Amino acid sequence: MSPKDADLILLNGRIATQDERRSMVQALAIKDGRILATGGDAEIRGYQGRRIDLNGRTVIPGLIDSHSHPIRGGLYYNLELRWDGVPSLADGLRMLREQAQRTPPNQWVRVVGAGLNSSSPRSACRRSTSSMPRRRTRRFSF
Repeated sequence: MSPKDADLILLNGRIATQDERRSMVQALAIKDGRILATGGDAEIRGYQGRRIDLNGRTVIPGLIDSHSHPIRGGLYYNLELRWDGVPSLADGLRMLREQAQRTPPNQWVRVVGAGLNSSSPRSACRRSTSSMPRRRTRRFSF
């Protein structure tokens, strides 16, 4: 294996390096998910591997946003009802009823984690909540 071996070589582009100068380069070489080299097309053409001609397009770093809410999570975790993967309205209503009974007076029952489609328990709950204990309810979409 040569030090000039790369998994992927991007050429003929505008590549944002995100270095302290926020500089742009024309090409880069990648190996095992790590950047081996950046520079102009002439410098990076010496690397061997799969090549992609960017035709002047821009490449930016992948942005990974864990999007956590540590304060809300710490304060309200035990008051939240997770509806990820709840298979039916009956299951959703049962879970909501149980959470409402556990939730202290003057606190919200927080339902998180379900999509807003017509088959989700959350959608049906908007139409059928007459059997719920009297508690305030708040919906969050993530």
